[in-house]
Amino acid sequence: MNKQNFPFDINCDLGEGLSIDALLMPYLGSCNIACGGHAGNEQTIRETIRLAKKHQVKIGAHPSYPDPLNFGRLKMEISLESLKNSLISQLSIFRDLANEENIEIHHIKPHGALYNFSAQDHSTASLILDILENEFSGPYLYCPPNSLISQMAEERHIPIKREVFADRNYNDDGSLVSRTKSNAVIKDGDEVLDHIKIMVEKGNIKTATGNIIPIQADTICIHGDNSNAVGILKNIHKYFNL
Repeated sequence: MNKQNFPFDINCDLGEGLSIDALLMPYLGSCNIACGGHAGNEQTIRETIRLAKKHQVKIGAHPSYPDPLNFGRLKMEISLESLKNSLISQLSIFRDLANEENIEIHHIKPHGALYNFSAQDHSTASLILDILENEFSGPYLYCPPNSLISQMAEERHIPIKREVFADRNYNDDGSLVSRTKSNAVIKDGDEVLDHIKIMVEKGNIKTATGNIIPIQADTICIHGDNSNAVGILKNIHKYFNL
């Protein structure tokens, strides 16, 4: 198999204060850059954008609940208005820097708890889609397959890319296993590769309980903060001859 036949774009969350972004970037098709909500600042955004340009990797904004203390991974009790203002601020900073660096924003991907909650909560999904429609139209929305937000986006003719996770376990309903569980993240490179093989070769996901569920996806994510992220990406490229 080669790039032409590999069915997924490979993306990764970057600009989150780790030191391995430069090692990850050569293996990516797109990247999601933290824009100040859970991590990152103007300097890290600009540096990551420039790194992506160097490697011809598509860039996306990775806005979050404004909660760096919890890295955006806990649902935040915040009013919709406050959340809206924060997301617009994060995305505006990102857009301004992308414009300064003369690079197109390919996509927007909510981070962490916001990503998961917007997949099932109508008000939060609607807020994000309103922002994309009215303030930041054009880029794709990266979102879970068969989620509420993906369905709502399609109804509103907002372009989407359905995303699955190479290094995360899934529940039988297609949701991600909570990070409070010990088996939420897959760190072993061989296990991640087995996970991806089923996605690529069968169009399915094997859940944490061993069941098989069908998927329809366009992009596959490896988390930059996975301790074995570089090894995982190398394994994927080697096995699939990318």
